Amino acid sequence: MKSTLLLAAVLLIMGATSTLAASSEDDFKAAYAAAEAANKEAGALRDQWTVTASALADAKKAAEKGDFDQAVASSREAEALAKASIYQANSEKEAWKAIEIR
Repeated sequence: MKSTLLLAAVLLIMGATSTLAASSEDDFKAAYAAAEAANKEAGALRDQWTVTASALADAKKAAEKGDFDQAVASSREAEALAKASIYQANSEKEAWKAIEIR
């Protein structure tokens, strides 16, 4: 159930951040910065996901090729994944109590 909710949250975030055509380099830079900030927060919580790093790498590669639509999309995917990992870390801080405390 928890993984289903987490997946739903990721999909919701990704859908809410879908990109419009004709993204610019500035759009990419802003989206990438937001993704990096979220990933840094996840790292501080010791819950970074490897798929987030992959999405960030994909974003950089697309930007290097001048495909800013894809670069923005990958950056926003990375941000959504990082935010989902933050949600997971925060929810698990309390979830263990339901199992341990009787």
